[in-house]
Amino acid sequence: MSARMDRTFWIWLGLILYILACVFLSRDIDWLKSYPEALVLPVAPVMNNGMVALVDSFGSVFRAISWAMTWPFTWIQQLFHWLPWPVTMALVAIVAHAAQGYRLVIFALISMSYMLITGYWYQSMNSLTLVAISVPLAILVGFGFGVWGFYSKRAERVMMPTLDLLQTVPAFAYLIPILLLFGFGPVVGVIASLLFSFPPMVRNTVLGLRGVSAVVIESGLMSGATRAQLFWQVRLPSAQRQILLGVNQATMASLSMVIVASIIGGTDDIGWEVLSTMRKALFGESLLAGIVIALIAMLMDRITWGLAIRESEYNNEEPPTWRQRHRHWIVAGVAFVALFSLSAIVPALHKYPEAWQYNPAQYLNDAINYIIINYREVIETIKTVSFFYLMLPTRIGLEQTVSPYTWGFEMTAAFTFGYVALFIGLMGAAFHYISSRAAIAVALFGTIYYFGLTNIPWLAMTVVFIFLGWRLGGWKLALGTSLGLAFLLLTGSWEVAVLSLYMCGLAVIVSFVLGGAIGIWAAHNDRVSAIVRPINDTLQTMPLFVLLIPVVMLFKIGEFTALIAIVAYAIVPAVRYVEHGLRDLPEDVIEAATAMGCTGRQLLFQVKLPLALPIIMLGLNQTIMYAIAMLVIAALVGTNDLGQQVYIGLGDGDFGVGMIAGFGMAIIAMIADRMTQGWSKGKRQELGIS
Repeated sequence: MSARMDRTFWIWLGLILYILACVFLSRDIDWLKSYPEALVLPVAPVMNNGMVALVDSFGSVFRAISWAMTWPFTWIQQLFHWLPWPVTMALVAIVAHAAQGYRLVIFALISMSYMLITGYWYQSMNSLTLVAISVPLAILVGFGFGVWGFYSKRAERVMMPTLDLLQTVPAFAYLIPILLLFGFGPVVGVIASLLFSFPPMVRNTVLGLRGVSAVVIESGLMSGATRAQLFWQVRLPSAQRQILLGVNQATMASLSMVIVASIIGGTDDIGWEVLSTMRKALFGESLLAGIVIALIAMLMDRITWGLAIRESEYNNEEPPTWRQRHRHWIVAGVAFVALFSLSAIVPALHKYPEAWQYNPAQYLNDAINYIIINYREVIETIKTVSFFYLMLPTRIGLEQTVSPYTWGFEMTAAFTFGYVALFIGLMGAAFHYISSRAAIAVALFGTIYYFGLTNIPWLAMTVVFIFLGWRLGGWKLALGTSLGLAFLLLTGSWEVAVLSLYMCGLAVIVSFVLGGAIGIWAAHNDRVSAIVRPINDTLQTMPLFVLLIPVVMLFKIGEFTALIAIVAYAIVPAVRYVEHGLRDLPEDVIEAATAMGCTGRQLLFQVKLPLALPIIMLGLNQTIMYAIAMLVIAALVGTNDLGQQVYIGLGDGDFGVGMIAGFGMAIIAMIADRMTQGWSKGKRQELGIS
């Protein structure tokens, strides 16, 4: 073990002793236990006054923008409803063929047939209207800012942290200022989707333009291209693929806002259908409606992705003819005329008959009720064990959790002594068999599990996080962490932020351990991978609200329900990235390790996992981001954290309270993001991976 490792170990050990000292001192010192209210700044009232002044001064301008955008929204909505359903299906199928061929055509026809048969065609067209307006706007705005950021380093330095903030602030927090400025209506949903979906376009535009080869630029300059020609005819075509990937990500982000936008949009779309059935606890109906959004998301994802990665059809020896270049347009025109004419003759082709619809929602409701009735004892056991033996000790500590009611015995000095001895033994084993870092991790877990995250004084926790930021990202990350934690303290958000940290941290650990195990299994078994992939697609594209319905029906309202809902969403990147990292390892390294006589276990733990660690760390980063995104949704079913504060601000129209909570969640997300990136960078350097 190196001297640096020795020094780091002793620093961490000192920090753990410092935490213990703060815990015991806080029992007699009030200001150490809770941040003094006298030092909390009145940020929320100031923000509210600022918003009132903005509305009073420019409210008419924002309302005029909302009114002007109503016209194109209405026209496109009426166009979608005016088109006969066979025409719409044919046009989508042609676009799908242009993107990825006949396999995507089959998926497109199956997806749209599902919307017809289940009776959600009308609502689907309303949702597509929202996407049809918000996505082009997001692409234009994102492309404009991306070009600006590419040409101006100063603009990029301001732009990137702003994009981080826009992407990490919970979607519901957007609704508060938008409602106050634009009022209720469908256009407000478009604006919310625009704000949420244009950041990926900015990032990919900057990345694409910056990735153009210097050789290509020099060739353009040598050809005598002007500045404008160099951009439009050289840089832009070369960056087209990366920019189209930005279009793909913007489209997916816009679709993820469909349900959130429906809260303030007042439109009879799929998002509203999911919300209304969820409020009535109709699992079957909400699931069927949620599947529509999942199908639309998967279809648009594959279309935009296919267009982004499609190889050029140009042949140097024989350029394509006009008919070959425009064959999809020709087929689309012929199909439109033929099917539109046919629908004018056959009424069933103009409007899908209700008699042909089939909705199996009742069977789904009966299935969930059967599970609840027949497996109640198993469900209650899982819930009780998880809550009293894992969640509650992590939140308030083992010393406050153990009682005859929960654990069946009293908390005694002998039990405490045994607990300390156990974890000292585990620390020694981890130190001897794994590493000093593992020993420190065991000590930290043992401290938190015994005293509880909410009982660790704010001064101790801030010092630990600042030190962690310095270790992983240097003084810049330490400074950023200090400023973020100071915001939480000075705005009075510390206690609810710790509750968010508790719920999110626990969900990330469960998601990453379980998802990592599934990812390892899928990486070594093609059949498992084939089964897991569509499940991941469904979980990732299914509206977050829908994930709450079966969980609430099975486990009722409570923290355990919120935890399960977060895990169901955050487990997806853990599975994907672990499998991806293990499958994309260099074949020659694996063959060399096998030739040296490594067993399967040695090959996995000593070769594959270390080499795939940078990719796996990226999966941990995304797992954290997904957990934080779901945290605000889970606040509906049993948490009292920053997510709940966002809802309080939205319900009361309190801009200050809602935005402070939203910024607080964004701060947690950005600190976690930078720390995991720093950890991944350090691991790459250790392994010599560029």
